[in-house]
Formats: sequence, structure tokens, C-alpha cells
Amino acid sequence: MKSFLRLTDFTKEELTEIFEIADSIDRYEGFLHGKTIVMFFPASSIRTRVSFEKGIYLLGGQTILFDPATLDKKEDIVDVCGYLQNWADAVVVRHKDIGMLEKMAGSMNVPVINAMTDVNHPCEMMSDIYSLSKIRKDYLKDKYLFVGADGNIGRAWKEASEAFGFSLAQCNPKKYMVPGVKHYEDINEAVAGRDIICTDSLPASVLDEFKDYRVTKALMGEANPGAVLNPCPPFYRGEEVSADAIDSDFFVGYEFKNNLLRVQQAIIIFCMTH
Repeated sequence: MKSFLRLTDFTKEELTEIFEIADSIDRYEGFLHGKTIVMFFPASSIRTRVSFEKGIYLLGGQTILFDPATLDKKEDIVDVCGYLQNWADAVVVRHKDIGMLEKMAGSMNVPVINAMTDVNHPCEMMSDIYSLSKIRKDYLKDKYLFVGADGNIGRAWKEASEAFGFSLAQCNPKKYMVPGVKHYEDINEAVAGRDIICTDSLPASVLDEFKDYRVTKALMGEANPGAVLNPCPPFYRGEEVSADAIDSDFFVGYEFKNNLLRVQQAIIIFCMTH
């Protein structure tokens, strides 16, 4: 069994195998019958938790939910996991520190699945790329642009580009660069020739510095023909994206995230069968 902590832990072929599982998810009815998936999610999580919990239910499994703060206790996590693996068939964890997930994965003989940390968000990336594969013929040859501050989403796109081998650039003030990614300061120059424009919500403290980096409908018109806008939710109209961009045909739409459910199901199946 494999844990799922970073996309770069896998080959492109392994990641596309997960997509193949997602394509044929109906064949896995009852896969989790009699299985228990323990989940650690904060109260603020909506999309990832709902899609994981419903996906596990549809595969016939049971979920048990804890707050991630439960893991931050005096008892050594190695000992917590030593007991937990008696009853859990897999563990899904959202926790700030990826080191916590690494300790858990190293202490358990069941898969640990990363549902977001402060440095990455692999399930979200898998869902987005899978969804893009359904609407973009050459999704791995497309040119991607991330507009936003350095953080877990920007670094997640970097991780995804390294794992899948697609072209990624970023656009932001220099002090907010994601290390190791081609950088533009001028947003018009950055958008020209791009196919997939990705954004992340901004902390209130940096909004003024990013006022010239808002992705608008007019700006999207400078990208390649057929380009799409893929903002990471939650997005805020008038901040990192304009209302007219969200209301335009450039926006991939709310249904784009519908695949999060089947992709996360596929990740669980892949991890439990490899």
C-alpha cells in the first residue's frame, strides 16, 4: 500500500493510472465495503471534506472524523498511529505541517492521504488536471500561469508541473515568488501565450500590493485562443479575480470541481491496491 503525500513521489504514468481508475470508477462499487477511513479535517474545510466523505460512502466505506488538532498532543504521533492502524484501513489528513503526515506515513502500514498542507495540495491538483484533461486535448502541452502569492497553492502547481512535465510560470511582485518557477512581474506579458490561468485567494495584508495583478475578462482576452481561468476556491470577486472574469466563458465553472469526488475515490483505490 502507498501513501499519497506529494505528486513528485509518483511517475507521470502512475498519476495517469489514477485518472484511468477515475474514468472507470463505477467498476469499483463496494470497494470499501467493511473498510473504515479515518479523516482529520478542520471545521473550515468544505469542498475537500464533503467530496472525500461522500466518495468513501459511495464506495461502501465508513468514515470517522477528527479535528486535526487531535494530532497535536503530548502523545508521540508514532504511538498514536501504532494504535490507529489496528482499525483504520486508510487515513486522510489535512494538517499544516507535512512533516506530521510524513511521520504518520512512516509509522503506519495503511495509506496516509494528504488532503492539504501548508506546502501543497495534491488531491486538488489531481482533480484540476483530470478536469482539464476532459476539456483540453493537449492539457500537458498547454502553458500554465499561476497568479498569486507564494503559498501552498502556488507550490502545489509547481509540484504538479514537475510531476506531469507541463510548462508553468508565475506572475506576482518579486517578493512573493514561488522559488524555482519562471517569473514575470508584468501581468500582460505573463498572460500572453498562456492557455491555463490559475489564481489563489490573497491575504488581506497583501491586497494593495496585488492590485495590478487582478485577472479580468479583458486580460484573459490577451491569452491564447480558448484559454481558461481556473481560480482556486474560495475566490473573491474584485480581489484576485474580477467579477466579469468569473461571469465569462473563460471561467471553467463550478462543475469543474465535481471531479474532485471521483479523483479522490481513485486516489484511495490506487493507494490501497499498490
